[in-house]
Amino acid sequence: MYAGIDIGGTTTQVVLCTDGLDVVDRAEVPTPAAEGGDAMVGAALGALRGLLDRTPAARLTGVGVGAAGVVDARTGHILVASDSFTGWAGFAVTKTVEAALGVPAFLDNDVNAFLRGEASRGAVAGEPYALGIMLGTGVGGALWLGGELFEGLHGAAGEIGHVPGFGDIRCTCGGHGHLETLASGRSIAARYRERTGNIATAKQVGAAAGRGDADALAVFDAAGAALARAIVIVAGVADVTTVVVGGGVSGAWHLLEPRILAALAAEPPVSGVPITLVRAALGSSAVAVGAASRTRTELTATGTAGAPAASGAAKAPESAGSAVPG
Repeated sequence: MYAGIDIGGTTTQVVLCTDGLDVVDRAEVPTPAAEGGDAMVGAALGALRGLLDRTPAARLTGVGVGAAGVVDARTGHILVASDSFTGWAGFAVTKTVEAALGVPAFLDNDVNAFLRGEASRGAVAGEPYALGIMLGTGVGGALWLGGELFEGLHGAAGEIGHVPGFGDIRCTCGGHGHLETLASGRSIAARYRERTGNIATAKQVGAAAGRGDADALAVFDAAGAALARAIVIVAGVADVTTVVVGGGVSGAWHLLEPRILAALAAEPPVSGVPITLVRAALGSSAVAVGAASRTRTELTATGTAGAPAASGAAKAPESAGSAVPG
């Protein structure tokens, strides 16, 4: 079996998957983001130990980890992390996991892992070409080309969230006019506050839009139009016309989908091929399943998929076990 871990700013999701990426069991634990890398990975390992204890016949083959921020997938290190995390930038994730479990571990950016999951077992399974968009606190993107993740020369392929040309609002990254300034959860809340003076979360803005609040509807109009423009740009550059959207803001799909499609109808891709727009199917498990998928792919390529773990390797250290509830 393969394990997939999604270390988020608030919660950590862990799944245990078969070789076919069917989820056998899953767990969710709080992420101790303020306590440093050892504590965060320890919480994940503790949750994984709980899953393995409940599945005594499981033979763990490898572990994949999806994490927010800029990562070095080759060395397994976190390069850049937001201020939501303490002691995370520079942390050696895969080395720590491998030392604890005795099986190979792999690290991915969370958006890349999200698209791997949706392309393996989710809404775009079987699609050879797809754009993945995650709408959360920020906006992330990833590309699936020719049946595999395309990371680009510097690992930034598909990162549409920080492409300029969407106005002149200052972005959290320091740039101006990025897609993220209109379509992220944080930005939806900020744009609504600018219009009304009211402080609300993106979810609350969505609820207000559902009640017919004109300002909330205008905020979602802008978000939908911006996302459509980003999608049609990618379609023009890479000829990708299948798009899967996930993340917390996709919970307002009833507001986003019609606005994105209306804007795309008014300005379709140059190819003339309509955009296929779908909502993510794996929900909160997408990143973890994608991380497990990456592990399966890597181990299959090296001929070690299905190799037995070292004796006792499928157990996390006792210190990590304290993170398992109950």
